[in-house]
Amino acid sequence: MSSPIWKPNESQIRNANITKLLSYANQKESLDFSNYWDLHQYSIDHSDNFWQLVVDYCGAIGDFSGPVRLGESMIDTKWFPEASLNFAETMLARRDEADAIVFRGENKVNLRLSFNDLYEQVAKVQAHMKACGVGPGDRVAAFLPNHPAAIIGMLAASSIGAIWSSCSPDFGQQGVLDRFGQIEPKLIFVVDGYYYNGKAHDTIERVKGFLDNLPSIENIVMVEYIQTYQGDIESCLTLLEVLSSQSESEVVFTHVSFDHPLYILYSSGTTGAPKCIVHGHGGTLLQHLKEQQLHADVREDDRVFYFTTCSWMMWNWLVSALASKATVMLYDGSPFYPGPRALWDFAEAEKFTLFGTSAKYIDAVKKAELRPSISHDLSRLKSMMSTGSPLVPESFDYVYNNIKSDLHLASISGGTDIVGCFVLGNPIGPVWRGEIQTRALGLAVDVFDHEGNSVRYEAGDLVCTKPFPSMPLKFWND
Repeated sequence: MSSPIWKPNESQIRNANITKLLSYANQKESLDFSNYWDLHQYSIDHSDNFWQLVVDYCGAIGDFSGPVRLGESMIDTKWFPEASLNFAETMLARRDEADAIVFRGENKVNLRLSFNDLYEQVAKVQAHMKACGVGPGDRVAAFLPNHPAAIIGMLAASSIGAIWSSCSPDFGQQGVLDRFGQIEPKLIFVVDGYYYNGKAHDTIERVKGFLDNLPSIENIVMVEYIQTYQGDIESCLTLLEVLSSQSESEVVFTHVSFDHPLYILYSSGTTGAPKCIVHGHGGTLLQHLKEQQLHADVREDDRVFYFTTCSWMMWNWLVSALASKATVMLYDGSPFYPGPRALWDFAEAEKFTLFGTSAKYIDAVKKAELRPSISHDLSRLKSMMSTGSPLVPESFDYVYNNIKSDLHLASISGGTDIVGCFVLGNPIGPVWRGEIQTRALGLAVDVFDHEGNSVRYEAGDLVCTKPFPSMPLKFWND
């Protein structure tokens, strides 16, 4: 039998969040767990107790009193039916001058927001939204690059109980209308353009085109990124105007039910119009706290990066690192401009602790014969995550030989439908070449053949056989 390609050392195991959770669970529940698989089995057999552990250990803010769930089947289950919370409250709990968001654009724009800065800007945008009549259940849309404005807008909307939905500015006019036309947003954030491969792409005419076909929109916030906006869109203020016109204030968090809608995400649209998938405050919060703190070992002051756009659910996943009091690292533009070192220069300069990307990107830097282990100081980097497609065995070799030899590499898979992962990493377990490490805690993941039998060591369908909190609430207007 071959050896694992990486194993955590004793110190890494001892200091991992998941080890501390094992100790916490043993003490709180009078258990005798010694390893990950004990906890995993418990999380399936006693899911109510497990998700309460996530609430208590991972720092979810809100009133989670009452039963953990009602019902047994996928359709009938309601999680934390008496809970009251607001997703943004956990995200904005940290208040100090440490970095909350670090942004680097392809045009060398660098923006840095402290946790205090982020809170103050969210408070001002929230006040503007309320003045525009945005309330619980209203939709707020965004046509934005992976820029701090998207996080500020999302947190302001969710703090009110409004529902956030975003797509990236490389979408064509019809692609925007196929999505936002279904959800009828009341307010929208737009951008004047974006940078890609060294070129500025003006989006103003496209913005005007889709705004003419979205009659539900009453107010617009323009993010001036490439500085081409002429001030000629009706009912539109720039983000700078919004921030400068609002006085200092506190964020008021509207407490909502556990399954109050938070996000609308979209299926790919390969079979007709994209399906509008609705996710809730509580399920999203608990799923991301669990995945980031336990499976990815994210801690306070970590610096978490995922190469993504606002159209991919990994953007929603990335920004949740704020809930663990970590710094969110944002990059917008081509990962190969002005050359293949672009993201690694960012990683070195800002001391990334987690580097998230796609299998396609890892294959591309391998073909470019990049050797970040030699060219860059990655001493702070603890983990690397890959998704989007399977990570082939040769890419595991490349990461450990050319990026960093002592690194927790996690090939992960999940999706838009659960705003999270079915299978992912285990920081206290070995990594095997070409393999995904583990099934997600709290998710009864299995593989079935075409007759519905559980199978091992043969091809089948990935299934999840029991309910869990981040199951989608519904399709919008289904």
